[in-house]
Amino acid sequence: MADEGVGQVKKVTLLRHAKSGWDDPVSRDFDRPLNAKGKRAAHRVGEYLRQHDIHFDHVVASPAVRVVETIEHLAEGTGETIAPAWDKRVYLASAVSLLDVIQEADDRYDNLLLVGHNPGLEDLVLMLVPDSPDDAARDQVEEKFPTASIAEISFPVDRWEDIRPNGGALSLFVRPRDLDPALGPDQN
Repeated sequence: MADEGVGQVKKVTLLRHAKSGWDDPVSRDFDRPLNAKGKRAAHRVGEYLRQHDIHFDHVVASPAVRVVETIEHLAEGTGETIAPAWDKRVYLASAVSLLDVIQEADDRYDNLLLVGHNPGLEDLVLMLVPDSPDDAARDQVEEKFPTASIAEISFPVDRWEDIRPNGGALSLFVRPRDLDPALGPDQN
């Protein structure tokens, strides 16, 4: 899906895991499951992907329980099977570590989905997309990258290893509350 004369375009979509449950007595953060709202949000984001015909060639994800469950509910919403490559490096990774994971992707893939955690995902968007006064979506990410949100970044490169800071364009940022106000922040 490259523009004529521009060469290849690589797209990476970042998905932050859905809202997890802090009420469950788990011994490790890694084992925290989603709560009911998180399950609904992941499913709704999956429906959005299906409705907008957004697909991925490859999925790389943190193996944390809340990410595994996010992908399960996302897949229910898309109506497709999602079989990620589980990568422990994505668990609570920094933006620099996440960029390493992206740069190592196989070049036969053009659309990568990376599913992980904050603050790494938010920091990665801010690292890869230059600050611009007219980029409202980037400003929203900088304000907050909520759970179950997706950010799609496009790069005019042929190879993943050529992705550099400030080299991308934020082509999509969708929060669960944008799809259903009931999935927004809890009102106290």
